[in-house]
Amino acid sequence: MTELSTQVVVIGGGPVGMVSAIDLARRGIDVVMLETRHAGEPPSVKCNHVSARTMEIFRRLGFADIVRNAGLPADYPHDVSYRTTSIGPEITRIRIASRAERFTEADTGCDSTWPTPEPPHRINQIFLEPLMAAEVAKYDRITALYRTEMTGFAQDGSGVTVTARDLDSGETVSVRADYMIGCDGGRSQVRKGIGAQLEGDAVIQRVQSSYIRAPGLIEQMQAGRAWAMFSMNPRRVGNVYSIDGKETWIVHNYLKPDEPDFDSVDRDAGIRAILGVGPEFHYELLNKEDWFGRRLVANKLREDRVFISGDAAHLWVPYAGYGMNAGIADATNLTWILAAHINGWAPEGILAAHQAERLPITEQVSHFAMNHCIAMASQRSEVPADIEETTPEAEAHRAAFAREVYDLNVAQYCCGGLNFGYYYDASPIIAYDGASQPGYTMNTFTSSIVPGCRAPHLWLEGGQSLYDALGDGYNLLRFDSSIEAGPLESAAQEVGLPLQVVDVVTEDPLREVYSAPLVLVRPDQHVAWRGDRLPPSPRELVDRLRGAA
Repeated sequence: MTELSTQVVVIGGGPVGMVSAIDLARRGIDVVMLETRHAGEPPSVKCNHVSARTMEIFRRLGFADIVRNAGLPADYPHDVSYRTTSIGPEITRIRIASRAERFTEADTGCDSTWPTPEPPHRINQIFLEPLMAAEVAKYDRITALYRTEMTGFAQDGSGVTVTARDLDSGETVSVRADYMIGCDGGRSQVRKGIGAQLEGDAVIQRVQSSYIRAPGLIEQMQAGRAWAMFSMNPRRVGNVYSIDGKETWIVHNYLKPDEPDFDSVDRDAGIRAILGVGPEFHYELLNKEDWFGRRLVANKLREDRVFISGDAAHLWVPYAGYGMNAGIADATNLTWILAAHINGWAPEGILAAHQAERLPITEQVSHFAMNHCIAMASQRSEVPADIEETTPEAEAHRAAFAREVYDLNVAQYCCGGLNFGYYYDASPIIAYDGASQPGYTMNTFTSSIVPGCRAPHLWLEGGQSLYDALGDGYNLLRFDSSIEAGPLESAAQEVGLPLQVVDVVTEDPLREVYSAPLVLVRPDQHVAWRGDRLPPSPRELVDRLRGAA
């Protein structure tokens, strides 16, 4: 038996598990990560979208540029195109910049004006995960046990003991840790082990997915290349995502209400109806993975020393790419809180903040995704019967339908609200001041410094991103350098809470949003407190922030 001891053991080495391990290691925490696949082994074709908020996290972790320079070819459009078929005429198009156009005047897409240094990026998980695994390998504090499967765990008052098996040698592995994070997916053994139950809607949609190689498809397209192509015709409705920008694609065939199961639908016929090709067109089926769209959220995210994140905590239809991306947000909410306690500057009480903050957001996002799924299903059933005809009447129907399709779906693919709008309104470690956070939708938001909101991004004097000026701990943004910050710095130093003062000099128009001269920003870039001057008792504020109030 191999016996290991660490501070945190992470079960699962997908994106959520890897971000958890990397952020903990950066905060001085020793981590053992268990993953059943080989090091850097790609997953099946999954998430195609890295959100702006996740790209901001990757920037903070130091590898956003590596991710952005990978995926589709540099000049490949990230547009979303709605067509009668993949090779048929276009109905409408949502404009999203290619990576060559990002940060240039050519970036005129629907997300080009977002207040962030890191707009979204389209890259499939088969390319993303090996890049992240290479980052994991850079940290001496991370012991990554690949080809290792957890077989059980038990916790007591001082820690968690994980038993596992090396899948190649059969050897037993035992890991003793102070805490454990389950990032082990939708069938999570960790979730089951802590008695958490998934609640919600078990089946919202059924999708027949096929990963194919079709080298000649681009040459036959009337409407040109696009990252995503939705086929909408009376025979079949589905969508096709470009994986490598050359010849590999994932085809999603949405089952109709009267189609009882996956086997009742001819896969080849469905693919050809979506692509718009006849029997003479050759493609190769590389893999298939049929799935149910669900809306399920765990009723708890923690049991004493064990936490769950990502798909272990929530499963929903993958609209807006917010499966993996919400999981990464879970991870970076938990890691700084957990590190604060392990590093000694926050009591155990701070750990309650993770569930208090993330569970309501998870519930909200799941409903956004479900409601959008239902609206799209309704729209699929309303495809005009004459959408492929060329009569004046058909053209009028197609134009009206195009407006409806664009208005509904731009919310999904340019989902600014899900990136920048969500807030924590019932956290035990945020100093609220009675103001209400502004509401948001999937695609709309209002930048705000109300405690609990994301600290709005600014470009500082000299072109530096505000986020690049922030340290890994708490940051007091000071817009009036004459205000004395010493008492707060001293109070933080007394208990070891990491705090730095950042004097902000900027002409960014969003400067007006910062209506208070002092704004205290947490390690995860959410506002923890704001004021015109320091509070009468800085120590009381510090104790609130570290869960000791």
